[in-house]
Amino acid sequence: MTSPQDPRAEHFTYLRPLLFTIAYEILGSATESDDVLQDSYLRWADVDLSTVRDSKSYLSQLVTREALNALRARTRRREQYVGPWLPEPLQLDDTDAASDVVLAESVSIAMLVVLETLTPDERAVFVLREVFDFDHDEIAGAVGKSVAAVRQLAHRARGHVHARRRRFGPADGAWTTQVTDQFLRAARTGEVEGLVSMLAPDVTFTADSGGKATAARRPIVGDRKVAALLRKFFHFVGHTPDARLEVTTCNFMPALAIHRGNAFEGLLLIECDGHITNLYGVRNPDKLTAFSVPRTLSRQ
Repeated sequence: MTSPQDPRAEHFTYLRPLLFTIAYEILGSATESDDVLQDSYLRWADVDLSTVRDSKSYLSQLVTREALNALRARTRRREQYVGPWLPEPLQLDDTDAASDVVLAESVSIAMLVVLETLTPDERAVFVLREVFDFDHDEIAGAVGKSVAAVRQLAHRARGHVHARRRRFGPADGAWTTQVTDQFLRAARTGEVEGLVSMLAPDVTFTADSGGKATAARRPIVGDRKVAALLRKFFHFVGHTPDARLEVTTCNFMPALAIHRGNAFEGLLLIECDGHITNLYGVRNPDKLTAFSVPRTLSRQ
């Protein structure tokens, strides 16, 4: 085991934001990423540093392998999950990182949902190549494939993602403020028509409860259907004395935290592109626990 002065501990601590970001983009779960980093650190603690030429590359490969193992195990369990599965939302402690458009796009809920449709190997290769710009040799060492196989995986994953995900741009500050103000106004007054006018015709509402909280079991698509849902939601907020909404930010996206008394009951993430295109409701209590811990993300 390393001591506080051990250079291995210093290397790991310095690179922790990068390593967490790699694990999170492969897994979409902060809780599982924390477990991956803990297991990776235990393995790193036994490494002879004289055999390591590049700590960043070595640790990134180590964390990728651990994350892949966790992802494969979870994939086998996913069939038992009740309702839609959404990534675990993050509270970020460095809003300046939003200026990194590649990073902001890569951890957006919409992108993470698309990454869920890839195979574990495709996802790891895509993340390491497209987000972190690792070379094919490093990626091959991380996923246990030949360089030729990695190139094929990267090409296939890139085409799959680009076909399913429009480009993400930095959120317009004025528009984001207007949207969140409309949500809060609706919560206070019950008047939702101004909010409904901001919905895209094909807006989609997706809720993740894991069967542990009340939520729609299937995505709701279309402005009329989502508007009806919002009216019910704000009627509930307006007629529940201890219910309140607070504006926050998750994964570089505007969001509302839902509270009843002292209980934190959910998050509503809002994706905007001129109109509100997606609403993501996270109600599974297992996915809300880690939100209280601010995270630092990095591609370096």
